[in-house]
Amino acid sequence: MGTTSLRRDYLMAKYHWSAAQAEKIDADMEHRASADGLEYHLSAEGLTGNTFDAHRLVHLAHERGRQDAAVERFFRTYFTEQRSLFDHASLAVLARDVGLNPDDVQRVLDGNEYADAVAADSDEARALGVTGVPFFVFDRRLGVSGAQGVEVFAQALTRAVDD
Repeated sequence: MGTTSLRRDYLMAKYHWSAAQAEKIDADMEHRASADGLEYHLSAEGLTGNTFDAHRLVHLAHERGRQDAAVERFFRTYFTEQRSLFDHASLAVLARDVGLNPDDVQRVLDGNEYADAVAADSDEARALGVTGVPFFVFDRRLGVSGAQGVEVFAQALTRAVDD
């Protein structure tokens, strides 16, 4: 488990954005999300950190038939509620929220269960050319990087069907 940092500061450093650019990009993302019926809050105070353990819990949730619920809960926690996905205490509460057994959750968080599966996911993503999120893969061979408009996704789907 690593450290957390302010999300906007991290992105400014990574992409060499000014504070004004970062604020505009966050506002644009909030607007784009709202247009799609999603509620995002991307203030300067939001945290970012290592999501490795969250991904391990997604694998547990998958085995228990709760993967979609877990992913939805994690996204809402991060993008809407601006709460942490980066510490075991937060993850344990969130996993219980979606119906995962607390003992199973604690066992996963205390050990290395699903670490190989998450590493394999990361290896596959790198092989597909993923360098950031969001990234969407169609037919395990076509990728769309970033938050794109509906037209881009329609073109990718058409291409996946036609190829």
